Amino acid sequence: VQLQASGGGLVQTGGSLRLSCVASGMFFESYNMGWFRHQPGKEREFVATIGRSAAVTAYADSMKGRFTVSRDNAKNTVYLQMNSLKPEDTAVYYCAAQRRRAIYTVPAKSWVEYDYWGQGTQVTVSS
Repeated sequence: VQLQASGGGLVQTGGSLRLSCVASGMFFESYNMGWFRHQPGKEREFVATIGRSAAVTAYADSMKGRFTVSRDNAKNTVYLQMNSLKPEDTAVYYCAAQRRRAIYTVPAKSWVEYDYWGQGTQVTVSS
């Protein structure tokens, strides 16, 4: 299984970025997908998650209304559209895959529930 994240970069406050994460070596439709971020000196932080069929999404409170998670199962890709970026959004962003464990597995907000991780992509928001 491989998750390849991309789309990070340097952007000014108020700007936008779209992260992508392409999965391979797995049956993508069987996995809930999540985005997390890590800032120096802080714990890994939940950003957003999306269910297998994209019918269910969830966001961290500080991202609601600014970030949108989506997926294209035909392309084995999950996206994170980030708008109105703030300097405090500066972090390494990771995508992750949560394997289905039951008929329905709730998309998780805890990183410990995820089975596979991408390598991360750096997002830097300048003030």
